[in-house]
Amino acid sequence: MTALAPASPADVAVVTTLLGRAPQGRFAVVVRRANGAPVVIENAPHLNDGTPMPTLFWLVDRALHDAVSRIESEGGVHRFEDLVGVDELAACHARYAQRRNGRIEHPELVAPFGGVGGTRVGVKCLHAHLANFLATGDDPVGALVARQDGVRAELP
Repeated sequence: MTALAPASPADVAVVTTLLGRAPQGRFAVVVRRANGAPVVIENAPHLNDGTPMPTLFWLVDRALHDAVSRIESEGGVHRFEDLVGVDELAACHARYAQRRNGRIEHPELVAPFGGVGGTRVGVKCLHAHLANFLATGDDPVGALVARQDGVRAELP
């Protein structure tokens, strides 16, 4: 188990603004823009109230979020799912779950489940895959999303 480094008060304030609400669990900023602005946060596996949090990496940058939302609205989830092999995607989900589960500090709580975006199969959320790719360099769907014109122009 590796403990999650706490976010600074300044990061909490910025992420609160980006999310439009206070974060409900502990997090650390793991990808930033050159100016220091948060792009991707890493969440603790449980929210403050003990609820499981399946989303390990969360894309909080507004420009990237909007660019990925446009791709999703144009059928991007199914398009990218079709471009990545089933076995490769399953392995990606397994690695993600293993990373997240390695952060569990309270094994007595109900554990989060699933892989990227909380799913075990297929693609659920391109935002989550891009966040995973930016944080780890290890997500075939996120890598494809990062190469899209609207996204590539916004990458840190």
